[in-house]
Amino acid sequence: MASVGSFLAFEWPPLLRKIILTLLLAVIVFRVVRAIGKLLFALSGASGIADQPPSVFESDAARRFWLSRISIIAGFLLFGWAIASLMPALSFSNEVTRLAAFLFGLGILVTAVEVVWRRPDKPAPLVVKSLLTIYLVVLWSAWVAGLLGLLWLGIYSLLLPPLVRGVGDVAQALATRAQRTGPPGIVLSVVIVRGARAAVIAAAVAWLAYIWRIRAAALAGSEPGAIVIPGLLNGIIALLVADLLWQMSKALIAYRMGLGPKDGSNVDELARSGRLRTLLPIFRNVLAVFIGAVTVLTILSGLGVQIAPLIAGAGIFGVAIGFGSQTLVKDVLSGVFYMLDDAFRVGEYIQSGSYKGTVESFSLRSVRLRHHRGPIFTVPFGELGAVQNMSRDWVIDKMTLNVTYDADVDLARKLIKKVGQELAADPEFAADTIEPLKMQGVDSFGDFAIVLRMKLMTKPGAQFTIKRRAFMMIKKAFDENGIKIAVPTVHVSGGSDNAAAAQQALNMSKAAELAANKAPVGL
Repeated sequence: MASVGSFLAFEWPPLLRKIILTLLLAVIVFRVVRAIGKLLFALSGASGIADQPPSVFESDAARRFWLSRISIIAGFLLFGWAIASLMPALSFSNEVTRLAAFLFGLGILVTAVEVVWRRPDKPAPLVVKSLLTIYLVVLWSAWVAGLLGLLWLGIYSLLLPPLVRGVGDVAQALATRAQRTGPPGIVLSVVIVRGARAAVIAAAVAWLAYIWRIRAAALAGSEPGAIVIPGLLNGIIALLVADLLWQMSKALIAYRMGLGPKDGSNVDELARSGRLRTLLPIFRNVLAVFIGAVTVLTILSGLGVQIAPLIAGAGIFGVAIGFGSQTLVKDVLSGVFYMLDDAFRVGEYIQSGSYKGTVESFSLRSVRLRHHRGPIFTVPFGELGAVQNMSRDWVIDKMTLNVTYDADVDLARKLIKKVGQELAADPEFAADTIEPLKMQGVDSFGDFAIVLRMKLMTKPGAQFTIKRRAFMMIKKAFDENGIKIAVPTVHVSGGSDNAAAAQQALNMSKAAELAANKAPVGL
């Protein structure tokens, strides 16, 4: 500001004004480059991110090395441009001006080669250093030959990936220091990180577009070529915008899916969380397809392709597919209505016909069920039919128990009730027990036992563990109180004469059967 103010405060002769203004601009840009370099190196060296690998600029020696080399290259570039642009006004010939520009370019080449061979942060093998040196010489030769388009493509391929990565690290450090949480923090982090990278790429594309637009006629030689080149560059910008939108949407969806229900949440909150975990992956896939389709159409439109016939053709093609693949349409529509009816969610155990298992994931046309023995069923929605959901709200498990006719039924009822109360008070089962185990009464009088009926009400999936423990405790309690579990038995009554007669009749029957088997076929 002081330099600009001093320059504007005086009247300068035209030639001196041009000289001072050009040099002043070079000095200001040089100072800005150094300041930005210091800031980026400081932020990259102290990112404050716990899970990020150490930065290559954490050591003071590495920061000083890179800052000095960037300053040297910026000095050669800026002051070389200033001097080369002023020399024709000072009556220097074109040959002398080209020689001066050639020397400044040679200084940039020497500095770049020196960086390749002496960089302190990442020592490279000798072969890699030699190849990089040859690559830099080729770029310098392209500049000498006036192939600016090829020159900038080579520079981008060499410097753009590490520059984008470094700017992304610095942006991540800034986003981390912002300490914003929740959806605003996620949006801010994505905008800062992806936006910074996109800004670098967009600036590089804009400069390349400027260079190529100047030489569009020479490069293409026709009007279509002049349309295709800017269209490709605009397509890159469209891809950057699509990437920003997709990363933002994906981060928000992942954040929402990661918000599990808190301890003590009511049933409505648990149901809402499970439904969102079911629907959000489907919405994410649909959103990805939509963003991709719009991006492709935008790129084609920028290349001069008429997209209106494509959209109309896609509509007709979609109708044809709808008629030709009715099963697919049935699966997709059935899945939509299953989701609207909230028939099942991710993590729930369902059964439909011969298919049963825990719902693991969805697609647009099918659901993946993990059977409790391990196999995975991929079932199209159109084949599910009626769905039996075994993971909602509560479950009642009814059990039967056989005791002998001489057992004390009232004592058995009291023992079963006591077992149920003990299980309900057990910290291992208390949270899953809704109504404790109890005996409902005598169910029937069987051939060999009195059938007792019991009932247990628990949360879905917990009834099996509680049931097994209950049976073990009931068996122990019955044994201690003399109540016997009835089993089928065969009683043979009568004296020894009846037993002998029965054995004789059995022997005669076997003899007759043996004689019939040995008879000739014709009889």
